Amino acid sequence: MAKRDYYETLGLAQNASEGELKKAYRRLAMKYHPDRNPGDKGTEEKFKECKEAYEILSDSRKRAAYDQFGHAGVDPSVMGGTGFRETGSGFGSEIFDEMFANIFGGGMQGGRSGIRRGADLRYELTISLEQAVGGVTKKIQFPKLIQCPNCHGSGVKSGSKPINCNVCGGRGQLRMQQGFFSVQQTCPQCRGAGKIITDPCSTCTGQGRVRKNKTLSVDIPPGVDNGDRIRLAGEGESGSKNGPAGDLYVEIHVREHPIFTREGITLHCDVPISFATATLGGELEVPTLQDRVNLKVPPETQSGRIFRLRGKGVTSVRNGMIGDLLCRITIETPINLNKKQKEMLQAFDDSMRDSGEKHSPKASSWLDGVKRFFEDMKS
Repeated sequence: MAKRDYYETLGLAQNASEGELKKAYRRLAMKYHPDRNPGDKGTEEKFKECKEAYEILSDSRKRAAYDQFGHAGVDPSVMGGTGFRETGSGFGSEIFDEMFANIFGGGMQGGRSGIRRGADLRYELTISLEQAVGGVTKKIQFPKLIQCPNCHGSGVKSGSKPINCNVCGGRGQLRMQQGFFSVQQTCPQCRGAGKIITDPCSTCTGQGRVRKNKTLSVDIPPGVDNGDRIRLAGEGESGSKNGPAGDLYVEIHVREHPIFTREGITLHCDVPISFATATLGGELEVPTLQDRVNLKVPPETQSGRIFRLRGKGVTSVRNGMIGDLLCRITIETPINLNKKQKEMLQAFDDSMRDSGEKHSPKASSWLDGVKRFFEDMKS
């Protein structure tokens, strides 16, 4: 049976970092560990698959071989035995060791000319709920590698030129023979550039890039939510040897609000009212993120009742739908009453006792249920 892809087993992309690799393995190992699933052969097999995938991908040499050759690259019966041999030249063991390290040491990203795409960057931006709902423009500053202004990305001192690599003859590649396979690999001397810089730029020391702080204005569209990412194409790090720049991903984090909570495009808030307003009804002013609206509270409103204010929620950043604001009523018990107020409240309570079921049907029903419960226990 064909083996499952190791990255797929761990739920990762091929460019996953070491930290992402460890995190994914720990999560899956805890989920499928035999001690947590005694007698379950299916989860035991999944645990073994995750363990095997992690053992290969956590080893930089094995991972490089797997990325290049797949499962055959880490199968001793396929790749072991004779070792790699260099063909077409009379290089000695020293250069052979360098090439072996290049193949299995993770240095296979270089291309024919050494041109590489710049790294993607991530910036975490915290905004208020009002800004998330209404949209805002924010200035951000972050460090990144940019093209060297002195050598314009070449890495060479002005007036100088790089020379052909004496290992690969300027081709940037070396051909390796393994059994029936002929594999072309990046030259370890010039890293695929085909050229060697003998007189490097003094500003970037031959790297072609320098680290600088960059300031950008980022337009945050209305309706973004926690965890949303905004991609700014080409605003990542500059590529090496004038390669294309990476992208910048701005990850949105929304601060907690003292009044509102959010669920998708719906906003929620608690509205405290007095006992008298709940009983007799009334009108009160309720804040929204756009303005203030009058909310009519009908007589005999119970705690927990929800009033929907249509169109006062969030506009979806994806489809333009407009959500609502849900106001949940909470009845506040009066405190710090004076003697007269307590007497009046007691008199009111006394007047309610003879017809409690009429005025408080839920309380009366609950008390009847409690009585029946204790009677059943006695019988």
